[in-house]
Amino acid sequence: MIPRVLTIASSDSGGGAGIQADLKAFARCGAHGMSAIVALTAQNTLGVTSIAEQSAEFVRDQIRAVLDDIGADAAKTGMLFSSAIIEAVADELTGRGLPLVVDPVMVASSGSRLLLPDAVATLIGRLFPLATVVTPNLPEAQALTGLDTEERAVLAERLVVMGAGAALVTGGHGATPADHLFDGRTHLAIPVARHDIAATHGAGCTHSAALAAGLAAGLSLTEAARQAAAVAGDAVAHGLAGLGAGDGPVHVLYCLRGSDPPAPPGTGGLRPPVSPPREDAAKTTAPPARWLVLRRCGCGGQKPRRPGPGVPVPSGLSRRYRGLDQRSWKFRSLLPALFPRKAKS
Repeated sequence: MIPRVLTIASSDSGGGAGIQADLKAFARCGAHGMSAIVALTAQNTLGVTSIAEQSAEFVRDQIRAVLDDIGADAAKTGMLFSSAIIEAVADELTGRGLPLVVDPVMVASSGSRLLLPDAVATLIGRLFPLATVVTPNLPEAQALTGLDTEERAVLAERLVVMGAGAALVTGGHGATPADHLFDGRTHLAIPVARHDIAATHGAGCTHSAALAAGLAAGLSLTEAARQAAAVAGDAVAHGLAGLGAGDGPVHVLYCLRGSDPPAPPGTGGLRPPVSPPREDAAKTTAPPARWLVLRRCGCGGQKPRRPGPGVPVPSGLSRRYRGLDQRSWKFRSLLPALFPRKAKS
């Protein structure tokens, strides 16, 4: 079965971050994405101009509707905005046993606040104990722990002490370009590339979504963390810097092109590169007009023939032959052009 991942987060009307980024990252990793939207944002590359929070009961309804029918192999949270929403999410996820990636989204890349100040304690107290791993960036890790240090190992250890199952402090900020994972026992630094491109909007969402997709597919936490680093880094490298007047969105689906053939099974949704043109491509010709017309008439590209005596007419073809029996004037009018008689020598 295809891995199923639920994202519980907010909508970005600009399509760069939030629910939109999560679903694209799930698809990039070959997973089926589902969503519970907790807030709608009026947002573009310059910032967030308005937020419409959904009711806690509606958020509960969305989570139940998905999990009680389709189910999930992992879940992730993003922008949750308020204490009421966090409480509702924690209540619905408690006891379900899902691997959970908590991305503690606090401030947008444009600087807009996405988590109310009084909701920080609720996030730590209710969601951290449910989290398989939390994935703050450096400024978020510093704000959550209250530590003024860029030592990701120290920050990750403190986040685990605060209740998270594991902590992964991402490497997009600060002097050291490396994600740092601490699972409560072992430290692991995952080097990441930094790209000189003004298109990082949605990088954090893409990273945590790819991590959740990896856990849903059965990867270990270490393997999923490496996958997340690779997918997010790739998305930034191919970011859409030309979109909007601010920091453009990452492009996690850059490798998919609408003109390509469908992806083969087992490839994680990635289509193969476009094949070079064949040398004999110029020799190919369009189907003959006769075939096209007969196809349109429902004859499958073959000259229709009535069955002989005693031969049953297949049910799928009976209507076609019945039409011929009636000597349809439309079809008869086409016959001279379709099947010209050869002149006798």
